[in-house]
Amino acid sequence: MPRLFQHRKVKFSTKVLVPVVAAMALLVALNVWLINHRLTQQFETEAAKNLATAEGVFRNSLKIHRADLLVRFRNLPNEPRYRAAFQSGHLPTLRAQIKDIPGDQSVDVVLFASATGDLLASAKRDPLIALSDFEAHSAKAVKRALASEEMVDTIRAGDRLFDIVSLPVTSTTGELVGAITFGIEIGEPIVREFSGLTRSQIVLLDNGQVITASLPNPAGTTDFSALFSEAIKGSVPAVKAGRINKILLGDEHYFCCAGWLGSAVGDNRLGYLLLCSYEESLQALRGTQQRLLLVSTLGILLATAVVWMLVRKITRPLRLLRNSAEAVGKGDFSPRVAVTSGDECGELAEVFNRMTENLQRSRTELEQTVDRLKTMQAQLVQSEKLSGIGEFVAGVAHELNNPLTSVMGFSELLKLSDANPRHQRHLDLIHKSALRCQKIVQNLLSFARRYPPERKPSNLNALVEAAVEFLHYQLRTSNIQVVCELDRSLPETMVDPHQLQQVFLNIINNARQAIEAHQPKGCIRIRSELCGQTLKVIFHDNGPGISEENLKRIFDPFFTTKEVGKGTGLGLSLCYGIIQEHGGNIIVTSKPGDGAKFIVALPRAVPSEEGEKKAEPEHSVLNRGRYGTGKKVLVIDDEESILQMMRETLLQHGFQVDVARDGETALHRLSESPYDLALCDWKMPGLNGQEVYERLCAANPVLSERVIFITGDVISDKTQKFLQERRKVCLSKPFSLSEFCVAIDKALASG
Repeated sequence: MPRLFQHRKVKFSTKVLVPVVAAMALLVALNVWLINHRLTQQFETEAAKNLATAEGVFRNSLKIHRADLLVRFRNLPNEPRYRAAFQSGHLPTLRAQIKDIPGDQSVDVVLFASATGDLLASAKRDPLIALSDFEAHSAKAVKRALASEEMVDTIRAGDRLFDIVSLPVTSTTGELVGAITFGIEIGEPIVREFSGLTRSQIVLLDNGQVITASLPNPAGTTDFSALFSEAIKGSVPAVKAGRINKILLGDEHYFCCAGWLGSAVGDNRLGYLLLCSYEESLQALRGTQQRLLLVSTLGILLATAVVWMLVRKITRPLRLLRNSAEAVGKGDFSPRVAVTSGDECGELAEVFNRMTENLQRSRTELEQTVDRLKTMQAQLVQSEKLSGIGEFVAGVAHELNNPLTSVMGFSELLKLSDANPRHQRHLDLIHKSALRCQKIVQNLLSFARRYPPERKPSNLNALVEAAVEFLHYQLRTSNIQVVCELDRSLPETMVDPHQLQQVFLNIINNARQAIEAHQPKGCIRIRSELCGQTLKVIFHDNGPGISEENLKRIFDPFFTTKEVGKGTGLGLSLCYGIIQEHGGNIIVTSKPGDGAKFIVALPRAVPSEEGEKKAEPEHSVLNRGRYGTGKKVLVIDDEESILQMMRETLLQHGFQVDVARDGETALHRLSESPYDLALCDWKMPGLNGQEVYERLCAANPVLSERVIFITGDVISDKTQKFLQERRKVCLSKPFSLSEFCVAIDKALASG
């Protein structure tokens, strides 16, 4: 019979209807929860209302209490026995009279101040009362009383709390004689009286410290300071306080609210906590909850047991299918589900088995395809990246080299012709700035082609100080302070100083821009140190920091977080490449809101003999006078500024100079007149430098040996190959006048 039942085609939907019983159990549980929630809400609302009423009663009682104190002491200065002492001006009599007041009037402290505010007499009932502290905290009330104003306030003196009444004392003619102040300690009896009126527990605090309370043990283990701060949050002193919290003191539950006692003289430090117990109501509520929970649990358990027995039998095929699906999910495609029935479960098992077979076959094919795609993608990305960067850098270098050549040349010409010291200093700055631009272009080319650095012994401290000095104006106008903590015993190391200075400039400038966009003022701290065989320069700013996702990409080429047009994303990638070329490392750590720290680490290196050679004087060839007298030179260049700069330089040395702005004009001049030397730009509209040279070789082989090429196309393999094969003198833009004159000497010597 069971076997026959297994092969009967019974709809699976009829088997699933039974678990509806579970939905009924869920509905019961939901109803129980709603009832419990509603009861709890009503209970808490009622308790909160009671606490709010208690707070109102407390504040009203406090107001009445202060009014009673004022009525009680208002007429005391006018009583004959006191008035005579106040007006006599006889200090022994006054002090004797004041000394009797605490006992006669049941007050704890009495002060009498003259009309000028000087304390003339005082008395206290308890010798432990800190009279000086009382006098200091009641000074504002006394001052107001001397201004003919009656004052009632609450102050703290030492570890005690007092209600004070300050009254002006006048003569029979209405003239102010002084002020008298009464202090009545607010002790446990008064607090318990307020507690009885409000039907709650009261804790009085000063700056979060408990002064007195109606609780039997207010200190205990409860942090009333934190409790008061949480309850009073958002409240203004002397204004009624806000929210109600629930707390546990010992084994008893309370609702708690807080407020400021308020001060008429602006001393708003004193506050109060009202605690209303709801333990009895809570116990009753918990009893109801437990009974409701018990009945609901029994009902749900009974329904669950019935449904479970039915569902377990019905869902057995699904469990087998689930186990097989888990194995497939983990990558094991071997399990198969046994088909034990002809219903929907059996059909599902057959489809599942076919699916696992297809998945196993497809996965093998997909893994092979993914491996091939990954390899191809890596090769394509690397190829495209290097190609794009090379073309971009070559274009930038060529465009910058032409104006830089003019700036460098004309600045040197002006230095030779202008003896004004002030002008000389300005020209030095122009020339140095042009050299900086030249190095930046070289760094871009180094990034694209990985040229080896030009290294010499250098001091990292000097490079840091030079970078800071270079950016001094921008840092000062951005309100950014630079603190240098440099190890003056730091040894020299073999580096390219221009490249290292570019790294330091980029890091400092990035820090400046980050701080400037984040805050009005900032600080960059720079420290150098020697750690074993490693020299470190550490840059730490207090800017906004770098997010974790950006930190992973910060050295990627062309990655930038700046707005379009405000950054290329090449700065830090160039820095990274330069430090790697020097055998070092650059590390960045940061947390958002805590600034960024860049650590440049370089190996300590022993200077080589080649690096220790002194450079020849740069202007040695510039001071040779008119050594070109009688020689004729043709200058060919499509850049007007470069053309004029070379012409002026050659004229100063006695050469006769003709110029041509394109290749056709140059060939025409060469055919009409003999020349001793020709300088030709490599890239020009129309005929380029190579084409001019090849035609000159055919027409005038002798002059072709004395051709100097000028090129900004320093990255082209074709250009480099041609110059090496012909062994031609070549000036790479930008060049100095010293290099220019040396090239002329070489070309003339070769002829």
